[in-house]
Amino acid sequence: MKADRRGALLGLGTGAAALAGGGAALAFREPPLPPGPLSGADLSRGHRLRQGKFPAPSREEHVGLVIAGGGIAGLSAGWALAEAGYDDFALLELEDEAGGNARSGRNAVSAYPLGAHYLPIPNREAAALRHMLERMGIITGTADGLPVYDPMQLCADLQERLLWRGKWQEGLVPRTGLTVKDRADLAAFDAEMTRATAAIGNDGKPAFATPTAYSSADPAWRALDRQSFAAWLDARDLTSPVLRAHVRYAMRDDYGTEPEHVSAWAGMHYWAGRRGFAAPHVADNVLTWPGGNGHLAGLMASRLGNRIRAGRIVHAVTRTGEGVAIDSFDVARGESVRTHARGAILAMPLFVTARLVPEVDATACTYAPWIVANVTVAQPPRGAGVPLAWDNVSSTSESLGYVVATHQDVAASAGATVLSWYLPLSDMAPASARRLMLERPADEWKRIVRDDLLAMHPELEIGEIALWRWGHAMIRPTPGYVWGAAPRHRTELPLFLAHSDLSGLSLFEEAHFHGVQAAEAAMTTLGHAHASLI
Repeated sequence: MKADRRGALLGLGTGAAALAGGGAALAFREPPLPPGPLSGADLSRGHRLRQGKFPAPSREEHVGLVIAGGGIAGLSAGWALAEAGYDDFALLELEDEAGGNARSGRNAVSAYPLGAHYLPIPNREAAALRHMLERMGIITGTADGLPVYDPMQLCADLQERLLWRGKWQEGLVPRTGLTVKDRADLAAFDAEMTRATAAIGNDGKPAFATPTAYSSADPAWRALDRQSFAAWLDARDLTSPVLRAHVRYAMRDDYGTEPEHVSAWAGMHYWAGRRGFAAPHVADNVLTWPGGNGHLAGLMASRLGNRIRAGRIVHAVTRTGEGVAIDSFDVARGESVRTHARGAILAMPLFVTARLVPEVDATACTYAPWIVANVTVAQPPRGAGVPLAWDNVSSTSESLGYVVATHQDVAASAGATVLSWYLPLSDMAPASARRLMLERPADEWKRIVRDDLLAMHPELEIGEIALWRWGHAMIRPTPGYVWGAAPRHRTELPLFLAHSDLSGLSLFEEAHFHGVQAAEAAMTTLGHAHASLI
């Protein structure tokens, strides 16, 4: 069944076209595909960086500190600098808008995410992140020593539902029609994750923390990073297809990667690394907005103002006697600019940083490609069983289902909405998946998206399908990466690395931590007094 579903979803999509061209004997004609753009991270700029051949700098500028890269790590670094009163910096971003894979879009119906769409309630150890959320008004106070979150920014009920055997059920783990083996394996797995969540290493730290930097260094736990999650399950005879399907969904959801290519440590972290520090009825909730994490990226970017210089392709980093010289190509003006600074925070993916800084080794880095489609529909989806949720997943689809952009807006519950549909191209080598993603025409992707949604909801009236391609959406936490390859990436002063690639988990919390850590290290080096947030 898996191969058949994958063929139907990821294949060339020729079935309907063959019927449409089958001659006079067949009256069926495929309806026109919905309109909508095909967009994504700027391929031409990325490829130009790879090819080089930029003009020599024709003008110069001077700042105290440069942040190269405007994803969540770069924005977090800038936010931390601004919070500490350090204003002499500039953020250079290749794209025309900062935010990385947390960016959002908007149409006449709603804002919608182009990538990351939620933030779990932060752990106790994520003090710097909680500080930022307080300053943003998302944490509104404390009660009995626990953070109080603005209820309007917490995911409203119903949070999740699963289409299982033709009926929608609450939650993402099937609960009906299970075999004895299914029930036993689900219970055993839940017990293992409960134990791991509470586990403390021999150094007194949690075995699994978020950010991961606060995790235990106990060799007994870190050894899990050297084997795959699939092998870990095999060793415990956890072979129930129901459990395996749920684990596969989770690994593809957070990492864009199949369980056999995810380290067991990273796999367990999905369940054991999240211990929301808040009131019990809130601790396992998530924060979300119509535009997903674009809301947070926008708040951080607004704090930085004109320090963000978008459309700048950083293509050379050189240490000088006074600090560093950063050469960037200004796309709008068609010229290279040399920025002199006392230091630089390199907040780019490591495979990009390695092109600029020889001591950074990115050979262990592999990245998951994704397709995201924001689908405008005339009315919210229906279906037998529990009502529409924020996150909606089908047990028979290779996609990860869809989130409802207007879920938080009670007034919009009966009208048009936007469904944000996600597909990690995880069942082939990343390089092959990227070629497929680029070579397949937009109409074929639209047909895949449309047919997948109509299989769940035959009644849907689709008005537009806006496609977004991510070639290097997130780092893959392959066996040996999180506690092997990733921590070895270091640079000499006055360069500071900041990216979730350093953790091996492409999570908001990881990017934020590395951004703040790099900002604090830079301020220490530059002699700017500050109170540490980490």
